[in-house]
Amino acid sequence: MALSSLSSVLWELLFVAAQVILSAGYNKCVARNFGYDSVVCECNSTYCDSIGSVSLPPLGQFSSYLSNIAGSRLEASQGEVRANSTGERLRLTIVPYQKYQKTRGFGGAMTDAAAINILSLSAGAQEQLLRQYFSSEGIGYSVVRVPMASCDFSTRLYTYADTPGDYDLHNFTLAPEDINMKIPLLQRAQALSPRPLSLLASAWSAPAWMKTNGALTGKGSLKGQPGGKEHKTWAQYYVRFLEEYAKYNLTFWALTTGNEPSAGMMTNYSFQALGFTPEEQRDWVSLDLGPALHASSYPHTHVLILDDSRILLPHWAKVVLSDIHAGRYIHGVAVHWYLDSVVPPDISLGTTHDLYPEYYLFGTEACAGWNPLNKGVMLGSWDRAEQYAHDIIEDLNHYVVGWTDWNLALDPNGGPNWVKNVVDSPVIVDATRDVFYKQPSFYSMAHFSKFLWEGSQRVGVSASGETHLEFSAFIRPDGSLVLIILNRSSSDILFEVWDPPVGYIPSTAPAHSLLTLAWKRQ
Repeated sequence: MALSSLSSVLWELLFVAAQVILSAGYNKCVARNFGYDSVVCECNSTYCDSIGSVSLPPLGQFSSYLSNIAGSRLEASQGEVRANSTGERLRLTIVPYQKYQKTRGFGGAMTDAAAINILSLSAGAQEQLLRQYFSSEGIGYSVVRVPMASCDFSTRLYTYADTPGDYDLHNFTLAPEDINMKIPLLQRAQALSPRPLSLLASAWSAPAWMKTNGALTGKGSLKGQPGGKEHKTWAQYYVRFLEEYAKYNLTFWALTTGNEPSAGMMTNYSFQALGFTPEEQRDWVSLDLGPALHASSYPHTHVLILDDSRILLPHWAKVVLSDIHAGRYIHGVAVHWYLDSVVPPDISLGTTHDLYPEYYLFGTEACAGWNPLNKGVMLGSWDRAEQYAHDIIEDLNHYVVGWTDWNLALDPNGGPNWVKNVVDSPVIVDATRDVFYKQPSFYSMAHFSKFLWEGSQRVGVSASGETHLEFSAFIRPDGSLVLIILNRSSSDILFEVWDPPVGYIPSTAPAHSLLTLAWKRQ
């Protein structure tokens, strides 16, 4: 009797230990191949891969996290820091006294489509998905962009004030999409997150009755002039949005002056847009939005201008930020990644930073699968993970303080999207099987979001010679160092890292890989 009791206790202890190991995040990827160049990791209501909470080894050792085309996903290992050089031809030298910008955070957008897809899963699978993004064992997302009313990733067209002539916004009301979907999910994400989430609001269109074209879509801007009643009402609409969300304990770190103002200047534009020239945006901020926020309960909410492709920089910033009346209400410049290949980052981001160093640069939207040549979802595409990592490293190396992905989750068709403008997402939900797939791009985000805590400061890194490697280094608030390395070439690259006060770190970046190295410096 005593023996059987003892054996049952042992089994219980073993079961508890197994659960602890699983919750600590030693879960391996359940890989599925859909015929592209790499794999996705499948998760369900009871299982999802994770590396768990990460702590660094003692001084004199380093941690390494590898994801690659061959199927590694944040594969963790440790090594010894050496006192002497390994003699590798390629050396990356940390230059800690070269100090640049501090990071704000990384994240994605809680669109109507993302919310619909997350809520299409069972309760257990929903929890798994949210944990993957927001919990301490997840990938550390701290930024969530929230569309104000509908965008193309909605199932219908709406704003919060669709009553014509309602200049005092008596009928302003949040939509069912906010009340029943986005707000509950944001509250759950916040509850899982170890730190307050930085919520970021962007509006796609003003109500149709305020606009020159009388429609939410197509080419159109606000009626009248900045300082006029439509512009004042549109500014109050922002304040009302902040007030309504605050009733649900959700406060916003920042808002943008409007999603892609250049889209609203295009004839026959297919979905929601509101056109602004930089001059109109400057005057609307100085005469209407800035004063409205300043007089509200939210005077400290950050205002980010542009919220559009960096091809518009530095011109847009020069027009808006050179005006002291607008500039005093503005905190930063928001950029989207579309068309990044058209304009070099030093000409756009670098010049803007040099001209206006007191305003930060922040990435507010990016997605794969937007290009008509390869549109929609590609399950397992490593090439798209490399596109993400390349752009993030390039942005970080040109003073950008954070990078926000687009939809947190989409369906296998890349929607729903009322105008069929389907794209890809780091998480794809298959509601018919009650599973979700973590794309290679999910892990691409993880190499940054999990390791670059808010307040991490970029420092210098110099390569001893020409190399295909792309890299960026940061000293975190606790003094530890994180180096992120992308190898887009088809060859393994051997190198060493020299951090003068610490020593030499031998490493290899496998072909088509993303590598995060981290170590204590004190």
